Amino acid sequence: MNKNNTSPNVEEKFPIVGIGASAGGLEALEQFLRNVPECFGMAFIIIQHLDPTYKDIMSELLQRITNMEVVVASDNLKVKPNCVYIIPPNKSMSILNGTLHLFEPLEIRGLRLPIDFFFHSLAEDRKEKSIGIILSGMGSDGTLGLRAIKEKGGIVIVQEPASAKFDSMPRSAIDGMPVDIVAPANELAIKLNAFIQHISLIKSTEVLEIKDNNALDEIIILIHINTGQDFSLYKKNTMYRRIQRRMSVHKIDNINTYVELLQKNIKEIETLYRELLIGVTSFFRDSIIWKQIEESIIPSLLANLNHGHILRAWIPACSTGEEAYSLAIVFKEVLAMVCPHMNITLQIFATDLDSHAIDRARKGIFRKDIIADVSQKRLDRFFEKQGDHYRINNEIREMVVFAQQNIIIDPPFTKLDILSCRNLLIYMENELQNKLMSLFHYSINSGGFLILGSAETIGNSNDKFKQTETKLKIYQRLISEQKDLLVDFPASYSKSKYNLDVKTKPIESLNDIKALADELILQQFSPPSVLVNANGDIIYINGRTGNYLELPAGKANWNIFVMLREEIRNEFPGAFHLAQNQIEPVVMCNILIENNGRTHTANIIIKRIEMPEALKGMIMVIFSEVPTASKIKPSSKISENNLVNVQLIEQEAEVKRAREQMQIAFEEMQTSHEELK
Repeated sequence: MNKNNTSPNVEEKFPIVGIGASAGGLEALEQFLRNVPECFGMAFIIIQHLDPTYKDIMSELLQRITNMEVVVASDNLKVKPNCVYIIPPNKSMSILNGTLHLFEPLEIRGLRLPIDFFFHSLAEDRKEKSIGIILSGMGSDGTLGLRAIKEKGGIVIVQEPASAKFDSMPRSAIDGMPVDIVAPANELAIKLNAFIQHISLIKSTEVLEIKDNNALDEIIILIHINTGQDFSLYKKNTMYRRIQRRMSVHKIDNINTYVELLQKNIKEIETLYRELLIGVTSFFRDSIIWKQIEESIIPSLLANLNHGHILRAWIPACSTGEEAYSLAIVFKEVLAMVCPHMNITLQIFATDLDSHAIDRARKGIFRKDIIADVSQKRLDRFFEKQGDHYRINNEIREMVVFAQQNIIIDPPFTKLDILSCRNLLIYMENELQNKLMSLFHYSINSGGFLILGSAETIGNSNDKFKQTETKLKIYQRLISEQKDLLVDFPASYSKSKYNLDVKTKPIESLNDIKALADELILQQFSPPSVLVNANGDIIYINGRTGNYLELPAGKANWNIFVMLREEIRNEFPGAFHLAQNQIEPVVMCNILIENNGRTHTANIIIKRIEMPEALKGMIMVIFSEVPTASKIKPSSKISENNLVNVQLIEQEAEVKRAREQMQIAFEEMQTSHEELK
């Protein structure tokens, strides 16, 4: 093995492609490699789920269809370009400094995730030169690893699920993040080559163009107009790398052409927005940090507290909630050991810019993959098994309040004992980092703790915080001689300030509204429907809605929240709010409604309107009556016991919905209370 380390830049010149596959993956691998051009300049490392007793013949099969050298990986093997490496059976593998390392299979309680394991190491080793590909397979192995590659600026590629023999792994990856390339296996190599060529072309021609035309600023404005979020103080280089990915997907060489696409395509703005927000999280990420929290931070906070004291924590950029729940779990464990008889609680506020991530965090449902990060003892104590998923139990769930928040412009949480902001500052300019340090100092109690990511620092705020651990980014708040003041963050953009062709066309008259609504309803909706604005004011009614709406007593009020029948009224606001913040429709299923002594069941679909442009931002509410168990005649094939089971399932679903609505209402109340403070 070559141990000469004097030229590390040479090995960094070529990308490394990790390929994850499982059931049905051999055929997909053959289709992929058959179309890889000669002298592609990359190394290909195949991680496939293999039976431990499997006799390896894959290298022989693949060698027949490619001119690249195909070898079974060995320990401490240096990776070279234009070669294919295959993980041996009954092994786990990682990569460090371009060298492969083999381990005994890392199996955790019957679950092996070799693809995720390798992809994480590939992301750390190659960063923006890492490429992850997921082919046919069952389960979800590889999804978390792809997110790690995405976060480091690498390229994420997935086989088109319809073309895969087993589509579970490809679908899981596509559902988990914005994917750069989705195509059948035989087209992936060609599309990857074109993608990389576009990135290289963009890098060589676009820097000057950005400075001359302020195209990046225009993109920031477009994102703000359509999402309400301000990225003006985020690192331009990081943003531009993410924008390059989207330009390459559309085969666009000119950033001004991409701006024109954004102006015409709202879905592309939302996809870019998700691309900018991509992050990696997991339960108890960076175990050394959690060990310090468990052994030092929480015990020091619990010391000398009175009975009934409430500690407070804030986790900005919480993503899908793993860190917030991890903190709650560790607190419960330490409290049980240190002072089990004292009624001390921890209230955790977890916020994120991404409304989709917050919605997932609120549900507290996670894939079975978490057993790689959560011990069996903790799974048994703090989770409930639900099929192939685990759900956080109520004891932990009730400790956390989730809310969508823009940390730059929204009110901060205050009087904090712990503030954990890991891997957010790395995306921000120094100016914004310094302002956030002042904001954090204002928010944390004297002696409280600030936890940052491994690549982050407090900058020039040594007068505000002291580092408690030299090897860890854990700081304690100091008492500043200067009076604490809230930081003057930039105000939101004003839409009228910019002359961009993205404004919604005004609706000139009621006739225009009727014509547009009729067209939309005829195309997509046939049941009774109501078109409302963002405040719930009714704009147009289609069909007979008397079973669902009624005029209230007193002064006429054409607002759907007021006119809904009582059985719908309590659950509807939460679903309406959810529909305003996502593209997918929200469905309220099996709602029991009583009307004139008759009970009937309805599904209610709530969908945000994107097209036509004049109705953009409005909400369509569709009422659809469904058969109930009581309507089924005794002569049918369904037995009386089955009818009881159907009713029980409906009742359980109704109770579940009610609990979720109560939780959302509680969190919104808590957030509003904090803002009022």
